[in-house]
Amino acid sequence: MLAPADTLAYGQDLLDAGLAFNAHEVLEAGWKNGADDERTLWQGLAQLAVGITHVQRGNLKGAITVLRRASAHLSKVDQPAPHAIDVAGLVAYAGALIDDVEAGIEVTPTRLRPRLTCGRSLDDA
Repeated sequence: MLAPADTLAYGQDLLDAGLAFNAHEVLEAGWKNGADDERTLWQGLAQLAVGITHVQRGNLKGAITVLRRASAHLSKVDQPAPHAIDVAGLVAYAGALIDDVEAGIEVTPTRLRPRLTCGRSLDDA
């Protein structure tokens, strides 16, 4: 099992490489193996990656459903979130992505690489 900072870094590397499904697997491990009081946070992160995977694969209806679920989970997280996770930014990202998908706006691959953490280093968390 990876430490939270390592899980986030690995998940971010996978998202940056366009491998959202693989990022989902990494983030899901954080959800399944992490601290009980962080499960909602990690579940939201894993679902965000699944939503991005659906966009990548053209399953737009599925993407919207899962992105809404991810946003709902992330919105329940107390601020500031642990591990420098940018919960507010990710909720805003999911909402904007949902809006664009619903409007039929083309989503470029670079739009599918959200930043999981805030500006500060993961080591500072």
